[in-house]
Amino acid sequence: MYASVNWINAYLDPPASADEQAELLTRAGFPLEGRADVDGGDVRQDFEMASNRGDVGCHVGMAREIAAISGRTLKAPRPSPRPTAGPADQFVTVINKAPKLCPLYTGRVIRGLRVGPSPKWLTDRLLAIGQIPRNNLVDIANFVLFELGQPTHVFDLAKLSGAQIVIRMAKDGESFLPIGEGAAHVKLTEQDLVIADERRAVAIAGVKGGAETAVTETTTDILIEAASFDPVTVRNSSRRLNIASDSSYRFERGVHPGQVDFAAERLVELILELCGGELCEGVLAEGQPIPEPRTTSMRPDRCRALLGIEISNEQMLQWLDRLEFRPRLEGEIVHCVVPIYRLDIHREIDLIEEVSRMSGHDTIPVTETIEVRVAPPQATELARQAVANLLVGMDFVETVTHSLLAEKLAEPFLPPGRSALRVDDARAKAEPVLRPSIVPSLLRVRARNRDHGVKQLRLFESASTFVNADDAHREHVRLAIITDMDRIDDGLRPIRGVVERLAELIFGHEATIQVSPCNDAKWLDPGAVVRLNGDEIGRLGVVAPHVLRLFQLDEPIAAAELELPQFYDRYPPATEAQALPTFPRVERDISAIVSEQLRWEQLDNVVQKLKIDVLEAVEFVTTFRGKQIGQDRKSVTVRLRFRAPDRTLTTEEVDGHAAKVVAAIQSQLGAEIRE
Repeated sequence: MYASVNWINAYLDPPASADEQAELLTRAGFPLEGRADVDGGDVRQDFEMASNRGDVGCHVGMAREIAAISGRTLKAPRPSPRPTAGPADQFVTVINKAPKLCPLYTGRVIRGLRVGPSPKWLTDRLLAIGQIPRNNLVDIANFVLFELGQPTHVFDLAKLSGAQIVIRMAKDGESFLPIGEGAAHVKLTEQDLVIADERRAVAIAGVKGGAETAVTETTTDILIEAASFDPVTVRNSSRRLNIASDSSYRFERGVHPGQVDFAAERLVELILELCGGELCEGVLAEGQPIPEPRTTSMRPDRCRALLGIEISNEQMLQWLDRLEFRPRLEGEIVHCVVPIYRLDIHREIDLIEEVSRMSGHDTIPVTETIEVRVAPPQATELARQAVANLLVGMDFVETVTHSLLAEKLAEPFLPPGRSALRVDDARAKAEPVLRPSIVPSLLRVRARNRDHGVKQLRLFESASTFVNADDAHREHVRLAIITDMDRIDDGLRPIRGVVERLAELIFGHEATIQVSPCNDAKWLDPGAVVRLNGDEIGRLGVVAPHVLRLFQLDEPIAAAELELPQFYDRYPPATEAQALPTFPRVERDISAIVSEQLRWEQLDNVVQKLKIDVLEAVEFVTTFRGKQIGQDRKSVTVRLRFRAPDRTLTTEEVDGHAAKVVAAIQSQLGAEIRE
C-alpha cells in the first residue's frame, strides 16, 4: 500500500522521518517495498500489507503501529458532527434483507451541499499516494478511506428511485453499470450482494458504486453509506466480475461493524466543513447487534518459553497497553480486550506474536542446532502400511486417484438419503462432484489399463469419500478393492477371503466377519453388507452391469468398500501364545443339496446351535451346481472339524456328532444329503 510520510505524521507526536517510518513499520511486520519523492517535499512509501491485517491498510493504522513501537503519541481524529435539519427518514428508509452478509448498514443524509474543487491540503494528500483528485465530495470519501480504512459511498439522493434503500441478493441476470470511465454493464447472479433502490441495483456491496446514482457537479442532496460486509461475499463478487477497488481490497480483509459509525462521522464532518449543507437528524441503521469486543488471555511464562528471551511481566503489559489491548494481570494470566479493528487476534499465540513484534523479531535468539526426538510410528500408520503390504502380497496394485468425478459416474454410488457434494469451481465443470465412493475411481483405472492390454488386474486405494447428509458435509476415509472375476460362477468367496484376511490383520484371529445380502447399494448386483464383530463396516459384491457400462467395461468385477481405516488405531492386535493341540483332529465332509436361496450364514447357524462341545470348526468347502442337482438347487459341501482337548476321539463319537448335524440340516433346512 502507498503511504504518505507527511500524512502519517499528521497523527504522530513527535513526527517520524521517512527512514524512521520505514524501519518501524518493517519491524512491525510491514516491510518497505519502494519509495519515491513527490511534490511539496513529501515522500511516498510502498509497504507490503498482510492479508489478515486490514487495520493497517490506512494512515491512522500505520501511525498506530509506529506509535506503539516507538512510544510516540497517536493523534487520531475525533469527529463530532451536529445535525441541523429534520429527520433523515423522511427522505429515505433502509431495509436489510441480508443481515448475515451485511451485519451493519448505515445511512446519513446531507442536504444543500455544494460540489466543487477540493482545497490544496486535500489534493496534496491524495496526490501523494497516487490518487487522482475529482471534486471535494469524492475526494473526501477517498480521504476517509485512506485515513481510517473504512470504505464509504455517496449516492446522489435525487437519482435514487423511490424512498427505500434495500440490501439484497441480486437477481440472476440483473444488469449493473459500475462507476468508471469506459465501464460496461455487467450481469449479476444470485450470489452477488447489492445495494438497491426500488427499481434497480445501485451498488455492488463492498465492491463498486453504480454510475446511474453517482454524484456530479450538480448534486446537492446525498445519502452517505457506511457499512460492514461479509469478506468472502465481497471477494467472490469482485473476482467473478473482474472488478477490483480500494473498497473491495479492505472489505476482503475484514471491517468490523464497530468501526462504521466513527468513519461515517468523520466523513460527515469533513463534508460539512468543505461542501457545506445541513446534516439531517438520525442515522438510518439496519443489521445485527454490534458484537462485544473479544477477550483473550496469555501466560507470560508461556510467552517467555516460546520466544526464548526474558521479558518482564511489566514490559509485556506496557507493550500490550500501547497496542490498545487494555491488559490486566491476574495471578499468572494476562487478560486482554481485543480492539475491534484487530480481527486477527483470537488466541494466546496471537498475543505472544504481538509481544514478539514489540520486542523485535531480531531479538529472538537463533540456535544453529535443534534437538529432535524421533517418535515411534503411529499405530494408524503401521496399520496402513500393513494393509498395503498384505494387499500387494495378494497381487493388488495400489492407486492414487483424483477425488472429483463426473456426475453420472458418482450417482450410482450415492447411499440412500444422501446427495452429491459439488465443487463450485469453473475448472471442475466436467467433473464437479466429490466422489461418494472410491470404487468408480478404481473402475476408471481398470478401464484405462484394459485399453492398454492389461487382461488381469487387482486394485486398491484408501482415501476420503464425500456426501451431503442433512445439509451437512460428511467425509469418511475408506478402503476400496476391486478384482477381476474369471467367471461369474466363482461367486464372492475370493473377495470375501480378502476381506476376512484384512479383518484378521487388524483384529487378530478373533475377528468375525458376517456377510448378508442387501439391496441398498445400487452399484452392486448382487451385493452384501459386511459386518465386523457385529458392526457394519461396508459393502461387497459384484459390480452391477449397468455400472460397468458407464466405464465401458464388460467383464465381471468384484468390489468391496470398507470403513476399515477407522479401526487402524487398534493395530497391532493383542495376541496370546497358546500351546499346540495335543490330540489329533477328525474331519467329516457333508454334501447337502439345498435351495439356491439358502445362505451359508443360515446353514452355519443351524450347526452352531447344536452346541457340540468337541466341534472345533465349521468350514465351507465348495458349492456345486448342475443338471443332476436340479434347477434352483445347489450342493454345498461342509467340513466339520472335531477335536477333544483331553483325548483322541473315536470314530463312533465323531460319526454320532456328524449324524446330529445331518439330521438338523435335513429337518430345519429341507436338505438332501449326497452320498
